[in-house]
Amino acid sequence: MAANVALLSASSPSTSAAASFLSRRPLPRCCSGAAFPQRASSRLSIMAALGDDPIREWILTEGKATQIKGTRSIGGGCINSAQRYDTDAGPFFVKTNSRIGPEMFEGEALGLKAMYDTKSIRVPLPYKVGSLPTGGSFIIMEFIEFGRSRGDQSNLGRKLAEMHKAAKSDKGYGFHVDNTIGSTPQINTWTADWIEFYSKHRLAYQLELASRRYGDSAIYEKGQRLIKNIRPLFDGAVLEPCLLHGDLWSGNISSDTKGDPVILDPACYYGHNEAEFGMSWCAGFGGEFYNAYFQVMPKQPGFEKRRDLYLLYHYLNHYNLFGSGYRSSAMSIIEDYLHLLAA
Repeated sequence: MAANVALLSASSPSTSAAASFLSRRPLPRCCSGAAFPQRASSRLSIMAALGDDPIREWILTEGKATQIKGTRSIGGGCINSAQRYDTDAGPFFVKTNSRIGPEMFEGEALGLKAMYDTKSIRVPLPYKVGSLPTGGSFIIMEFIEFGRSRGDQSNLGRKLAEMHKAAKSDKGYGFHVDNTIGSTPQINTWTADWIEFYSKHRLAYQLELASRRYGDSAIYEKGQRLIKNIRPLFDGAVLEPCLLHGDLWSGNISSDTKGDPVILDPACYYGHNEAEFGMSWCAGFGGEFYNAYFQVMPKQPGFEKRRDLYLLYHYLNHYNLFGSGYRSSAMSIIEDYLHLLAA
């Protein structure tokens, strides 16, 4: 963990790095050929300006750009702001958050890098995470030009399965750091047993949030009964800790200009591969997607019975994030399982 964070989210580039870059830039000269008398003060003012803006500083040093041609907002959802930086070294994608420290983006960067390293499905490569001088944080990453559609469903299913097959953990279920699902903390403490991990760090955590936030003792008590009785749902299934995107809904799925699938904005962890379909209710996965996926990662016994169990985590999270409109869906899943399991 420490080595990865140091690579992706080290402190701002040093003044010496900025000075090294600036020393290569031509300074204006007067008609006699001598440098302007203000040379030293001008250089210091440029360095100070860079130091006040760590995003520009990184782009103009480690990002290998010598000129930022312009920036424009491209939206960032309900949590972050996003901009495209156009430079002579190519475009960069930058997300900022004025309220939250760099830990959220560090988790995102580690997830992106883990998925990128599988060389399976395309994800933006993260470059830099840091703090903003005025508070908040930023992440700089590769800019991917999107195509006109979300791409081919069968290609998405196959590439996603290839990622799940390629990246397994020998530490069990969890991730190197805790991260977020939306703006909700997602606990990723390494756990040897998948059912224990999912029960404790996914369902129970969300149930406790609902109990504290809304005083919802009914959903909490029924949810706890379900947790105590879910193990039979996994009879016959082969459980392996696969690298998951973790928040795979339609807004986090696109395609590049070649039509190849792109996934972004992850909430990564190592988990049972079927948990990846927990946002399928707003992901638009169809038959072509699942057919292609299961050709690479064979369907496990009991898949259909477990499906709603993985939807439940995300319905509970939406209940906690957005309010009571999602409560009935979560409660319905819990009650159906209690009936099925005679619990």
